[in-house]
Amino acid sequence: MNLFPPPPIDLTRRRFVQGVALGGAVTGLGLLRPGKVWAQPASTGQPTVLRGTEFALDIAETPVNYTGAPRMATTINNSLPGPVLRWKEGTTVNLRVSNHLRVPTSIHWHGILLPFQMDGVPGISFDGIAPGETFVYRFEVRQSGTYWYHSHSRFQEQTGVFGPLVIEPAGPERYPSDRDYVVMLNDWTDEDPEHIFAKLKKMSDYYNFAQPTAPGFFRDVREKGLSQALAMRKMWNEMRMNPTDLADVSGYTFTYLMNGAAPAGNWTGVFKPGEKVRLRFINGSATSIFDVRIPGLKMTVISADGQDIVPVPVDEFRISVAETYDVIVEPQDDRAYTVFAQSIDRSGYARGTLAPRPGMEAEVPAMDPRVWLSMQDMMGAMPMGDMGHGGKQGGMGAMSGVNMGGMRGMEMPDMGDTQGMHMGAISNLTPAGMPKVRHARTEYGPGVDMHVDMPRTNLDDPGIGLRGNGRRVLTYADLRSLDGPIDPREPEREIELHLTGNMERFMWSFDGQKFSEAKPVHFSFGERLRIVLVNDTMMNHPIHLHGMFSELEDPSGQFIARKHTINVQPAQRVTYRVNADAPGRWAYHCHLQYHMEAGMFREVVVS
Repeated sequence: MNLFPPPPIDLTRRRFVQGVALGGAVTGLGLLRPGKVWAQPASTGQPTVLRGTEFALDIAETPVNYTGAPRMATTINNSLPGPVLRWKEGTTVNLRVSNHLRVPTSIHWHGILLPFQMDGVPGISFDGIAPGETFVYRFEVRQSGTYWYHSHSRFQEQTGVFGPLVIEPAGPERYPSDRDYVVMLNDWTDEDPEHIFAKLKKMSDYYNFAQPTAPGFFRDVREKGLSQALAMRKMWNEMRMNPTDLADVSGYTFTYLMNGAAPAGNWTGVFKPGEKVRLRFINGSATSIFDVRIPGLKMTVISADGQDIVPVPVDEFRISVAETYDVIVEPQDDRAYTVFAQSIDRSGYARGTLAPRPGMEAEVPAMDPRVWLSMQDMMGAMPMGDMGHGGKQGGMGAMSGVNMGGMRGMEMPDMGDTQGMHMGAISNLTPAGMPKVRHARTEYGPGVDMHVDMPRTNLDDPGIGLRGNGRRVLTYADLRSLDGPIDPREPEREIELHLTGNMERFMWSFDGQKFSEAKPVHFSFGERLRIVLVNDTMMNHPIHLHGMFSELEDPSGQFIARKHTINVQPAQRVTYRVNADAPGRWAYHCHLQYHMEAGMFREVVVS
C-alpha cells in the first residue's frame, strides 16, 4: 500500500524538471508578508563573491520559488547558493557565522585541512551553533583549489545551506585562464526533507518512476529473445531488487540547479572567442550524482577535489556528490554552448550556457536513456563461469533472504565492456588474482541484504549509464596528482570497511552497523594507513573522510591522486592511503545525505 500517493506525474513533471525562469528572485512575492527578503539565485556570471580574511555569514530562513510554488529555504546571506568565499593560501581566516534560525545550525568546510574544533560537525567536533548565537571559525589556510562549505546539521544542506569555496594559491596559478567561473550543482525540492526521509524508510523506491514495465519487457523480448527477457526479470524478482535503483530521490521532486538557477533560469557565463575559461564544477547536492558535458566543446580536466592533476581532455565526466572538478574550455566560435548536467537516473538535469553575450542560448540535448544495472554492478568481478552454481560461489556471496538458486542455468545479461579490468596484487589476493574480502560478523543481519565476495577493482570503468556511449568519459584511472603522495612511506596498517545496506528497508551502514551501534575507528597519530572500502551494495557511495586527504591507489597499490571524497561504485573495491596527521575527532561518512542520516557514518579518532 502506498502511504504517500503522489499527484499525477504529468501534472507537475515539466515544471519540476525545468523550474521557473526567475527562480527564487521574484515570483510569488504577493503571497508573502511585505518586506520579506527573497533569496537571490545567480543568473549571469557568478554568485556574490566575498574576498579577504574577515567574513560574516548569516544563516536564516529565506523565501524561494523554483517551481511556481513559494517555499522557505535556509540560506547564507540571503542567497542560494551562499556567496563564493575566496581565500588566499597562507592567510588566516576568521568567519563569524550567526544563526538566525529557530534550530541549531553549523558549517563544515568540506575538504579543508584545519583543527578538528573548527571542522563544524555537531556532536563530533563542536556542539553546533544555537539559535541566536554566533560561532567564530578561525584557522590558517594551508591549501589551494576548489572546495565548498555546507551545513552538517540534519537536512539543512538539502534546504539551502551550502556555498562555493575558492582558494587562490600563494604563488601563480599552475593553469592560468582568462575567465574563471564557479559552476555549482544542487538538487532543490519543495518537499520537507524530513518527509522525504520518512517516505524512503517506508517505501525505498517511492521516487523511482522507471520501474520495469510491460512495454520494456516486450522490447527486451525483441532484442534478447523470450528466454533471456524472462530470465532477467526472474532474477531481479527473486532477489527482490530493482535494476533501475540508481538514485534514492529523483526529478519527480527535485529541480536541479546550476549556480542557484533552474534549467529555465539559464545561468550564463560570458566569454570572448579564443579565451581560456576555467569552470570550477562543484556537486553540492544532497543526493544527486551528475554526468556533465558541453556539446561542441572539449573539456580539459585540470583539478580534482582541489588538487591539480595532469590535464585530461574529455567529452564528459561524472561528478559524485561532494566532488569538485576544474576544467578548461577554449570556445573559438561566436556562439552559445550548453553546459549540461544530467542526473545519473536520467530523471532531470541542470543546465546553463556559455556565450559571448548574455541572453544567448544553445540547444539543450536530450537526456540519455536510463540503463539497467549490469552484472558487474551486482556481482563485481565474479567469473561468469561460476554463476550457474548460485549460493556463495558467485560475487553476490551470501545474500540475506535471497534465493540464488533461480539463477542456475540462466543466460545472464551482458556485463558490458570489461576491457582493462585490473586485478593486480594489493594484498590478500586469491590465487585467481581477485581481491579477497573479509566480511565482518556484524554484516549478517537484517540491515544487510547483499554481500560481494569478489569485488571488481577496475578504476577505468566510467560507471552505469556511461559505458560505451561513444564519448570520452573521465574515470578515476585517468587521475594523476601532480604533487605526489603526502608521505613516501608505505602503509603500515590496513583497515577494511564494507559499505552495506538493505535497499528495500532503506538501511545504510558500515560493516552492517549504523552509526548509533558502532564504536569509533581509531587511527594512531602519525601512522600511515591503507583504507580498503568494499561496496556490498548496488548503489554508488561517495565517501568523505574529514580532516585528512584520501590518497587514491590504483589496483596494484600505487598512488595516483589525492582526493577528499572517493566515489565507490557498486560491487567495487577501492583502496587509498591516509596520513593520520590530524589529531582529534573526525566524521567519516557517505555524502549521500539520506544514507548518512540512515546510518552510513562513523567517527574517526586520531590520537
